[in-house]
Amino acid sequence: MFLLEWPLVPACRPLPKPSPFMPFRSPTVRAVAALSATQLIGWGATFWLPAVTGPAMAGELGMALPMVMAGPTVMLVVMAVASWPLGGVFERHGARPVMVAASPLGAAGLALLGLAGGPALYMLAWVVLGLAGAGMLTTPAQIAVTEIAGDKARPALGVLILAGGLTSTIVWPLSGLLQAAWGWRATTLFYAGLMLLVSTPLHWVVLARRPRARPGERSAAAAPAEPAAIDRPRFVLLAVGFAANGFFTWGFALTIIILFEAGGLDHAHALTAAALIGIAQWAGRMVDVLGGRRWPGLATGLAAAALFPLSFVVLLLSRSFAGALLFAALYGMASGITAVVRATLPLQIFPAAAYARASARLAVPLNLSFAAAPPAFAAIMTSSGPHAALWLAFAMSIVALAALCGLWLLRGRTGGATRPPETC
Repeated sequence: MFLLEWPLVPACRPLPKPSPFMPFRSPTVRAVAALSATQLIGWGATFWLPAVTGPAMAGELGMALPMVMAGPTVMLVVMAVASWPLGGVFERHGARPVMVAASPLGAAGLALLGLAGGPALYMLAWVVLGLAGAGMLTTPAQIAVTEIAGDKARPALGVLILAGGLTSTIVWPLSGLLQAAWGWRATTLFYAGLMLLVSTPLHWVVLARRPRARPGERSAAAAPAEPAAIDRPRFVLLAVGFAANGFFTWGFALTIIILFEAGGLDHAHALTAAALIGIAQWAGRMVDVLGGRRWPGLATGLAAAALFPLSFVVLLLSRSFAGALLFAALYGMASGITAVVRATLPLQIFPAAAYARASARLAVPLNLSFAAAPPAFAAIMTSSGPHAALWLAFAMSIVALAALCGLWLLRGRTGGATRPPETC
């Protein structure tokens, strides 16, 4: 009888516990987290800053408050002008080098703003901030996410937009505290430091580096390649829809409380209804983030576009507090969904290789509509009253809905992926 000597089996080792930081090993998660922070700094330190510091700026610089508030409008116009030529740069070199260069430029613009002694230097600072914004705000960030996330870009973009909705909620109180302690100049310079010392390194470290061609691939890379085509009819319809929507959402936001009060609500009820809009916007953004994998982006955009005119009809027909709350819920939900659709719909409409160029070109009419809306709605309110602004918002919402309906019909006729000869 032989004794069989079995090899000793090592005791099973317990599996290591998952680290709470394991999700951050994903390049997409790291990029979205970093870009959420840099977008909060970028928008909060530029466009949203005068909402808090504007009166102090006006008093010290000897400028009228409307002129101070025109600074962000100048920034948006410059962003629109600079966005189109940047489209090709994003497509050839990626978002990383552009955003790395734009962050110090934004810091320089904020430093110029903090040191301004009069209107000329003040407006020049906003021109610099517009050039920087075209290279680091919203559109570049969305392009950077798509470069890293690839096929999973839609949920990643949804999370980025969701985080961006907190900008004013976080930055306005912080700016108020800093201004009370240090004054508006030191507050502006503090944000310049954040943009230089936080945003720039994050863009450098986290964003995708485009691989260089290997020696064996040099001949293929050297051959000129046709850029991916952007279907012109779809581009025009998408641009019209986004611009019309951006015009009434940015312009109508200035009249909401006034419209509630013009409809018979007291100030406290008007503020309550207006506050519900922000909650509904957050819920709308969550709808696309949670359900984006189930529903096509164009269908979600159409649903949101249909909610806008419905909400305006509610406000036109009702003068009660309940009607104002219903309007706020519908309008806020539509606004939140649309904010995500603006980023994700070009992924469905255009070839993936053309996303950067298409997004940069779409930023032109969108930023121009953002810039034109506040003064246009303010002028209409002054000359014709709040309800004229409401009717204008209703008409523009119909234009936006019609453009997306046209996009849906065009998609059905051409099969979606097939591109007709006309391209831009």
